[in-house]
Amino acid sequence: MKRSDVKSALLLLVTAVIWGMAFVSQSKGMEFVKPLTFMASRNFLATVFLLPFVIYRTMKYKVNIMANLRGGAVCGIVLAVADFCQQYGILNTTVAKAGFITALYIIFTPLLGVFIHKKVSTKVWICAVIAITGMYFISITDGLSIGTGDIFVFMCAIQFAIHILVIDGFGRNTDGVVLSFFQFAVCFAVCFVLAMIFDKPQPAQLKEGIIPILYAGILSSGIGYTLQTVGQKGFNPTAAALILSLESVIAAISGVMAYRFGILNTEQSLTQRQMLGCIIVFAAVILVQLPDFKFKERKINCDQNSMEKL
Repeated sequence: MKRSDVKSALLLLVTAVIWGMAFVSQSKGMEFVKPLTFMASRNFLATVFLLPFVIYRTMKYKVNIMANLRGGAVCGIVLAVADFCQQYGILNTTVAKAGFITALYIIFTPLLGVFIHKKVSTKVWICAVIAITGMYFISITDGLSIGTGDIFVFMCAIQFAIHILVIDGFGRNTDGVVLSFFQFAVCFAVCFVLAMIFDKPQPAQLKEGIIPILYAGILSSGIGYTLQTVGQKGFNPTAAALILSLESVIAAISGVMAYRFGILNTEQSLTQRQMLGCIIVFAAVILVQLPDFKFKERKINCDQNSMEKL
């Protein structure tokens, strides 16, 4: 594996950890503010957080502002739809089930990628199926039932798959930090207008929910999505989706910790079945990073060596 691929994989792994823990903050945040308000707040914080870095990079490097603005606008709209579906879905389904359904983007990414001529190796497909199996053990414990929240989170998974492919398309000709900045700015603008119309947020509500909003805004959005954008640059989008799917494992673990420390009121302990699922998902993520076994190339070399001996 190339050094650049190792770096990208590590950045995406850190992103998965941050996002997995964000499920707790998103669930907790809904106790204080409505979904559109939560989304507008987190994207505002992410935009402000990245502003100094954007100013620095535009002054030091030759950054194509218009290319980043175009890419950020598209990514921001897709992200706004994905976040909207996820936030409303979390209101009407369990955190565990939301984590499982959201992680289906690791299947939707290669499926949608086929339509834009993205090649997917057999190994990646196999690893995706293994990961889905593991996430089934993690999240589905009493049979899969479809409710309103499940449908919203399902649509969210499709949007996140599109988001990964869109970033892959724009990321090659843009600056990762600047692209993320415009992405959050556009997402904030959309969510702010809708929140003012439908949520009518109050300052007191924002003050009470400041901790989960800060985590979602600075860590999950500002740092997490930026690491995703930078880590995905030149990296296989399906493999990237598979690594990012580790967020479901982290979500399960952080949910347990949040319950034990009194942050969440719902029982979040892991069963042996869910622990097995964590191991399966982790194995799939490791496997996808191993180099492909080039059987044909080895066979040709062996045939050549045999001919030389004769």
